[in-house]
Amino acid sequence: MLTRDTVFSQFISYFPQADRVLFDRACALAEQAHRLQKTPDGRDYLQHSLEVAAILTRLKVDQTTILVGILHDFLATPDASRTEIEKIFGSEVLQLIETGHKISSIPYRQKNRQQVESFRKMFVAMARDLRVVLVYLADRLSDMRAIEHCGQARKESYSRETLEVYAPLANRLGISWLKAELEDLSLQILEPEKFAALTRRITTHKEERGDYIDKVGGQIRKLLVDNQLEGDVTGRFKHFYSVYRKMERTGVDLDEIYDLIAFRVLVDSVRECYEVLGLIHATWKPISGRFKDYIAMPKANMYQSLHTTVLGPFGERMEVQIRTHQMHSIAEEGVAAHWKYKEGGPVAAVGRDDKRFSWLRQVMEWQQDVSDHAAEESSFIDLFPEEVYVFTPQGEVKELPRGASPVDFAYAIHTDVGSHCVGARINGKLSPLKTELKNGDIIEVMTATHQTPRKDWLAFVKTSKARNKIRQWVKAEQREKSMLMGRELLEKALRKHQTSLKRALLSGLLEQAATEFGYRTTDDLFASVGYGKTSPGQVISHIVPRAEKSGDADRPDTDDQDKSSRRPSQSAILIGGIDNVMVRFAHCCNPLPGEPVTGFITRGRGLTVHTIDCLQVQTSDPERRIEVQWDMHRKTLRPVKIRVICEDQKGMLVGISGAISQADANIVSATVHARGDKKGNNLFVVDVENLEHLNRVIREIKRVKGVTRVERLKN
Repeated sequence: MLTRDTVFSQFISYFPQADRVLFDRACALAEQAHRLQKTPDGRDYLQHSLEVAAILTRLKVDQTTILVGILHDFLATPDASRTEIEKIFGSEVLQLIETGHKISSIPYRQKNRQQVESFRKMFVAMARDLRVVLVYLADRLSDMRAIEHCGQARKESYSRETLEVYAPLANRLGISWLKAELEDLSLQILEPEKFAALTRRITTHKEERGDYIDKVGGQIRKLLVDNQLEGDVTGRFKHFYSVYRKMERTGVDLDEIYDLIAFRVLVDSVRECYEVLGLIHATWKPISGRFKDYIAMPKANMYQSLHTTVLGPFGERMEVQIRTHQMHSIAEEGVAAHWKYKEGGPVAAVGRDDKRFSWLRQVMEWQQDVSDHAAEESSFIDLFPEEVYVFTPQGEVKELPRGASPVDFAYAIHTDVGSHCVGARINGKLSPLKTELKNGDIIEVMTATHQTPRKDWLAFVKTSKARNKIRQWVKAEQREKSMLMGRELLEKALRKHQTSLKRALLSGLLEQAATEFGYRTTDDLFASVGYGKTSPGQVISHIVPRAEKSGDADRPDTDDQDKSSRRPSQSAILIGGIDNVMVRFAHCCNPLPGEPVTGFITRGRGLTVHTIDCLQVQTSDPERRIEVQWDMHRKTLRPVKIRVICEDQKGMLVGISGAISQADANIVSATVHARGDKKGNNLFVVDVENLEHLNRVIREIKRVKGVTRVERLKN
């Protein structure tokens, strides 16, 4: 049980000027405000507030942040008084509590517009003052430590949010211990059986491998002493979620993971880091491709270390991490370790010349540049990318997301360089523009004044800047073409009525028609006709007198015919509340009822329905998209592909088939393939009613003993 004295002792150990009176007043106020509340595990709510403060002391935050940590839930209580907070603790504390309260009230929705908006607001708040986010990371960790006492639905949703939002955020801030604990706690809830099995096996490994860690650690220490070097050497097992992810990603068993144990060497200087690396490589054979130099090229969160994997003692692979004590402090405390202090406390704002926070400035740029929904969704992809570091011919380092291309690099230099890019030399060799860049590549961009952005670049660029600039150009170009096409179509249609486009423009009838259709200018109307969103017949009906066109062969499109003569669509899709429009479903993403969807108009082919995060939609013309939704009252079956990886043993197919039947789903087809690693690779096509039904099918299959992975295939 935590006490005020315990937490305050942790605080003054690094912040000796702390004010005990203010600390106690914050605790008293929190205790009074939450007097009727209990934590999920039955403790007084003050224990949660103190635990949040204790977690924050590990990050060595200032007094303002500690006070906010204790009072972070104060505004959610019935008797909360903003005036009282401001009077006792000042406006800064009140402002941070209010900002955090707004962030915590944003509902989390997986991979849709609300989630993107939540991320955007959270990051903008963070860019203004990082202390708000540190408080809510600490709050989330405290909550996750007690999550076992909540209901099942609450546990699962809260753990998924933690895994998808808060753990990556902790990683982006460089707080590795916090990220690891959040991931392990989430895994324990989301995959309890696999977590329990993994825990048993790793615990057994720890007991068996204790002597190995002691012996190898001793050999590394002796190596340092023999070479007149001082350093701290520790050995540790990777945390559960890291091991689980590697097993899931590679399909290997725990016994096949060779770098389960990592040794860490802490020395005093960068020079000594490289000396130790040389000694390690001279003593044990390094594994090719397993060396990473994060000292010369730090991660975006300023993490620095040397990582190498060697064929160590007893012929086993082992990972060795080498860093200075200062680097280790940054790896543990993350962004908090970089704070600069004034007399009144840490600097909240981010200096423009501080490269440590360059990624936060990028978030602010997203906030300014993103203007349409499609670009807003695209920014979601860039929030937590893995980085690749490449060089200009002058030796300047550019940080890009993993998988970036020379086009991304060109746009990172300047918009004009990206827009006029015609080719690239990578390490002196001519390479295609879609080449994936690797760490250490030297890129030279070739440009030409006649070159313009191309739509097919959208298929491989990774940065939001490149995507947005290319999309803006494509949109403008397509709009110009659509306007010309729209003018031609209307000119042709009007000639059949013995009039012309010029006459319609001069008479003002076309401008009036544009207004009636909801467009600001006639150019907008021309573009709409060219896109196929508005038919020439619909425009003619607003310009030519009805009597004049009653017998004309060029009748309005089916949109203007009597709606009662149409047969209702069986697609379960509603367009503007009307359910009698012919649609088809995209094969690239295979949308299911319940998933957020959008419609894309193609001239002569009707409406195609995609999931809202489909890559095809992201690279398409926004002008051709329209809002659609599922008619959840209409039941319809949709086929979906599911891949199941399992142990290659008798009875597995029967068990999986039974699980699918148990979930009230029908198997359309099944393909079974035995791999060479004693694993089975099974592909099922199953008819499901909606996304919830699919999730139920996947849950049932995961319960089958021997199943290691279940995933939905979208094409």
